Amino acid sequence: MQLLPCWSHRGLLGALTIALYSSVCYALPSSLSDPLTHGYDRVGRADAPLTGYLGAFFLGADPYVYFYLSNGNNATSLTALNKGQPVIRPTKGTKGVRDPAIVQGGGAEAGKKWYIVGTDLNIGSTTWDAAQRTGSRGIFVWESTDLVTWANERLVTVEDATAGMVWAPEAIWDPTKGQYMVFWASKFYSASDTRHTGSPTNTRIRYAYTTDFRTFSSPQTYINKSPTDIIDLTILPYPPSTPDSFLRFMKDETAKTVFVESSTTGLFGTWTRQGGASAVIEKGVEGPAAYVDNLDPGKVRLLLDFYGGDGYRPYESKSPAVNGQGSGGWTASGRGGWPSGLRHGSVLPINQAVVDALKKRWG
Repeated sequence: MQLLPCWSHRGLLGALTIALYSSVCYALPSSLSDPLTHGYDRVGRADAPLTGYLGAFFLGADPYVYFYLSNGNNATSLTALNKGQPVIRPTKGTKGVRDPAIVQGGGAEAGKKWYIVGTDLNIGSTTWDAAQRTGSRGIFVWESTDLVTWANERLVTVEDATAGMVWAPEAIWDPTKGQYMVFWASKFYSASDTRHTGSPTNTRIRYAYTTDFRTFSSPQTYINKSPTDIIDLTILPYPPSTPDSFLRFMKDETAKTVFVESSTTGLFGTWTRQGGASAVIEKGVEGPAAYVDNLDPGKVRLLLDFYGGDGYRPYESKSPAVNGQGSGGWTASGRGGWPSGLRHGSVLPINQAVVDALKKRWG
């Protein structure tokens, strides 16, 4: 998300034609669908070799879901699917979705179910001030059994009337609860300030649990760094084979920076910000999206959205809990095959069955 006036520069993608999203009735044959149901670990890495990446993004002022597929197993080379047109165009709420996040199925749904969640916001029909005072209090949800067909669009309210907005939702399977932990950013107004004209709280990260992305537990505060505003949280289980170890990346909206914290004691354990309270990965960015490299599981890929410029740029590190750049920290990846203009979204490592199915339907 961004709090600045709407950014209209879209680089090479600016001329894309927007098409209405239509429901797709496409079923994988058994030879393709079987690999999708086998042996995913806690980050959804399949037994079948991971041979590519699926990216879901929005583009500049175009608040729809666009799919990109990697060129082979190259984590920094992507090609637009569906001829550069949206794969999902929402029909509810503001009819605009930002910050699409692909959620891996967990528990009994591992390898069988995926969700996309996103922010209900079309900035072209409102202002940034109004979007934070009287914005949507719901999250968009779509679901899929094959990562190709997306259906059952819904807009689910997760906060009460004191919230000014719900931004950048994401989710992760929590095996200790046997449920999905869903999290987002909100700020709040006094219950007596029903028109939200007064001063709000700082923006903090909230969370709730769900088993079906239809009904949610009562939301609680997960991260509150008052008076600092925090948005755009993403959580990566890392190392993939180590239970209770996680990285969480977030934006300090007050300072306009992104930083990382690490935990070896679970989602609600002790989190450490290496380098101290002012240590950051990058300035002038937002919307961090992190994923493990398919060819080198010791390497983490990180996308940072230069929202005042050309959008996402890729970074990489073999010491991903470290804030800062250079030796021992994060380095900018090559961008020879990287599209310009991609905005806050997510990337999912996938196997060849999914690659082939996506190309067949959306290529």
